[in-house]
Amino acid sequence: MGSGKTTVANLFADLGVTIIDADIIAREVVAPGSVGLQQLVEHFGSEMLNADGTLNRAKLRQIVFAETAQRLWLNQLLHPMIRQRLLAQAKAAASPYAMMVVPLLFENGLECLVNHTLVIDIGKAVQIRRTIDRDHVSQAQVINIIDSQISREQRLAKADDVINNEGDVESLKSQILALHNNYLKLSEKAQ
Repeated sequence: MGSGKTTVANLFADLGVTIIDADIIAREVVAPGSVGLQQLVEHFGSEMLNADGTLNRAKLRQIVFAETAQRLWLNQLLHPMIRQRLLAQAKAAASPYAMMVVPLLFENGLECLVNHTLVIDIGKAVQIRRTIDRDHVSQAQVINIIDSQISREQRLAKADDVINNEGDVESLKSQILALHNNYLKLSEKAQ
């Protein structure tokens, strides 16, 4: 959260890499008229909907990060739907390798879906500031969300590769290009 996953993914996409974004898929599975949204409303009530019939994400986030049991229920509902779409999009990828952008990859045991993991790393203070600025939420809520995830140290220990995203854009692009060239070589060996 707040690490720059989308920015990094967009830069890989500029290099022709197929990007499969779990956040986009997560929005699709709870779009108006979807089974996911219908089940959310049945569980939490119609107050989870905005006036236009879309999911009130801020309200849902508030509930699930305050109550572990509700977060677990939500994960059990949505994760199978999201996983199915992730795999279908990966299978349809046209580039030499595809990149899945998956927040909470390790927390949800989804690293088994990929051959290689890349972590976008930033310090906690930067992460908090970026998330507050982007989402207009309280510092307490951001810290609560961060604390519900594995630690930075655990995440880094599990990563095959790490991009440090605290520098300038040129540094980021340089790291991405080096990784892209390595991933192309890895994909050639895998075929």
